[in-house]
Amino acid sequence: MSQKTEAPRVVYEGKYQRMVVRGTWEYSERTHAGGLAAIIIAVTPNDEVLFVEQFRVPLQARTIEMPAGLVGDITAGESIEDSAVRELEEETGWTASHAEVLMIGPTSSGASSEKIAFVRATGLRKVGNGGGDASEDITVHTIARSRAAAWLVEKMGEGYELDAKLWAGLWMIEHHLDGRPRG
Repeated sequence: MSQKTEAPRVVYEGKYQRMVVRGTWEYSERTHAGGLAAIIIAVTPNDEVLFVEQFRVPLQARTIEMPAGLVGDITAGESIEDSAVRELEEETGWTASHAEVLMIGPTSSGASSEKIAFVRATGLRKVGNGGGDASEDITVHTIARSRAAAWLVEKMGEGYELDAKLWAGLWMIEHHLDGRPRG
């Protein structure tokens, strides 16, 4: 029987994830609406890229990431754009007047069915301190766009774990998906 058509068997289900076996494949699925997360690409009016730092239990390490969060985990049916603006504000203290989904794709297609939406946030305005919700301990970093890639490399050298999607996000600040420069 084909891996694609065989019925999945749930071997564990928690609040946010479940472990599934389908044929010889074992993988995780998000249990919230759609299994989608948003990563927010945000540049302040002072031409600074917003990054967040936090401890990630699965890695047992501090990470540097772009702001991100689950779509629809608070309000069922919430749009990707609304989720992205909500997460941006919660994590960084910045809000956006506009959010645009640039692309949606898998995060780790061999291990999870989760997909991520890259969302470009524009019209940024500072409205608070950020830092996440009561369960999070997020440090916000605003780094000059011209120095962002070098800063990330420095953080890697200091032992931080870096989400590889950071470099895709930096590229999307400067380019459309087809490679044309942003105007």
